[in-house]
Amino acid sequence: MAWDEWEKLKTEAADRQTTQMRLNQADGGGGAPPLPGRTGDLKVADADLARIGSQAKALYDGLWDEARVADSSSSKAAGSLLGQGFSLGSGLQHVADRWEVQLKSLMDACAHISNHMQVTKKVHASDEHYIQRQMSSIDALDHGFDERVGDPGRPNPAYYGKPDGKKDD
Repeated sequence: MAWDEWEKLKTEAADRQTTQMRLNQADGGGGAPPLPGRTGDLKVADADLARIGSQAKALYDGLWDEARVADSSSSKAAGSLLGQGFSLGSGLQHVADRWEVQLKSLMDACAHISNHMQVTKKVHASDEHYIQRQMSSIDALDHGFDERVGDPGRPNPAYYGKPDGKKDD
């Protein structure tokens, strides 16, 4: 690719670009930024979170009631086989031990999901309010800096004295 061709491609790409970065404002307006629910961001309703939590709890209960049965019967069978001198008993015991570890891991994950869904909406709503308050105070502070005295690019005479460098008396 020749240098001229590269420059042409860069210019065309720059001409096609229509978006610009804007900080802390939308459409040039001032004030606090809009809430995410008003801008089309991802949102989840309480009912959705409740359904997810309920499904996780139901899975946890099902695992507690039904999947643990296999562990105890497998351990009994492994003990019986070992007691009769079959080496298969140690292999079955290993499988039963691994089943128990995996089952506990899955049940912990279900419990975590269920508990998390119960508090997620409340916590995130609180976070949204906190972030909005913080952004509002930054915006208010920024407006305070816009009330300048003197010409742009020159030292503010309120702090640095007259433009010639001498302080006011």
